[in-house]
Amino acid sequence: MTEINIKDFGGKNDGVFDNTNSFKAAFEELAKNGGGKLIVEEGTWLTGPIDLISDSTLELKEGAELSFVTDPNAYPPAFTRWEGVECYAMHALIRSADAKNVKITGRGTINGNGNAWWELKKAKKEAGQTRPVEPYELALAKMNPGYENQAGGGGGRETQFLRPSLIEFINCQGVVLEGVSIKNSPFWTVHPLYVDDLTLQNLKIENPYSAPNTDGIDVDSCTNVKILNCYVAVGDDGICLKSGSGPDGIRVNKPTVNVTIKDCTVRFAHGGIVLGSETAAGIQHVHAENCDLSGTDRGIRIKSRRGRGGDLYDIELKDLVMDDTLCPIAMNMYYKCGVTDQKSPLFSLEKQPVTSETPRIHDVKIIGCTGKNCKASAGFIVGLPEMPIDNLEIRDCHFTTDESSDRSPMESDMFYGLPEVSVKSFRVRNAPGAKFENVRIDGPKETFIYE
Repeated sequence: MTEINIKDFGGKNDGVFDNTNSFKAAFEELAKNGGGKLIVEEGTWLTGPIDLISDSTLELKEGAELSFVTDPNAYPPAFTRWEGVECYAMHALIRSADAKNVKITGRGTINGNGNAWWELKKAKKEAGQTRPVEPYELALAKMNPGYENQAGGGGGRETQFLRPSLIEFINCQGVVLEGVSIKNSPFWTVHPLYVDDLTLQNLKIENPYSAPNTDGIDVDSCTNVKILNCYVAVGDDGICLKSGSGPDGIRVNKPTVNVTIKDCTVRFAHGGIVLGSETAAGIQHVHAENCDLSGTDRGIRIKSRRGRGGDLYDIELKDLVMDDTLCPIAMNMYYKCGVTDQKSPLFSLEKQPVTSETPRIHDVKIIGCTGKNCKASAGFIVGLPEMPIDNLEIRDCHFTTDESSDRSPMESDMFYGLPEVSVKSFRVRNAPGAKFENVRIDGPKETFIYE
């Protein structure tokens, strides 16, 4: 294997010199040799976007830090999927497209310097910006005709300030990301899209809890995925599985299939292990085991709504610890984010017509899970009246609510349209086949509320 060093291409590790062209030249050299390894030694390596090629390895030695510039103009438009819809967005900080056998490894750090991006997003919101203004926003708007009517999850599509993911693999086969620490992402942190044979292992991913839309891992329409021994502490969902949103995701029709999540820890996130809310092509054959999701808002989180579509089934979640959450299990078909009209038919309590955009959740097993000090409720299971959650089995679980907490049961997840409840019970609505076996709930006056 060809092995080269970034220093051989004019790279400097002083945290001031811009190494963008050095990384570009290094990977061009590897491409001439049919691939190989690029070594980055100790020091701070300031850079703009990096593109990885087939049959290549980026190795960050201990003490090495990739530090990314924060000028939006440095990240030109690149094809991707942004909050469930195919479009052009800012080029990811590290990106690999249409490649095979790509690896990022080592004991170094990848720093997205997200604070500048988060502050810019905040400033745009406070200024009341509702349309593209800056040249980089106008360029994306021109490439994304009809963006005004595209679905979003709250990231800001209307302004076309489509922040970059930190690491994105798109249309790749055989991807390994292991060992490195990743922090301060501008937007989603690790975003594999249309990837087959993916391993994410021994990662440490950290973003502040207050940082907007900084999901840890977003596996998006991927197959044959392993997520092993990762630590994730972020400002949105932790380990999340997606498959596109609404009509566009249905058109693409690429489900997420065959996912194993084991021995992971998630902290602070809105959800620990999450499916959705972009569910259009379906999510199937998921096994999660032996993870600690304590301190998250919701430990297990499955979320969708009318209009998002998708068939979610064969999901087994086993031996998960979920202490100090708002709600340990939330399965929510009335998910509200991205919608401002609370009276929309999306949130009607009456049956609506079943269409290709009606999501379905069935054949889910939750086994051997525990949760102490649940602040909002012991559980939240809410299906649609026209598409109830079917064949749900929860067994050998024990949950304890914190009756001294002032957090409302209505904070169990983010929804519109559901009637008020005041007891921190396990809420079950439109899930008539739900089977509870050896499930102990301590704390609330009523253990279950069936609606």
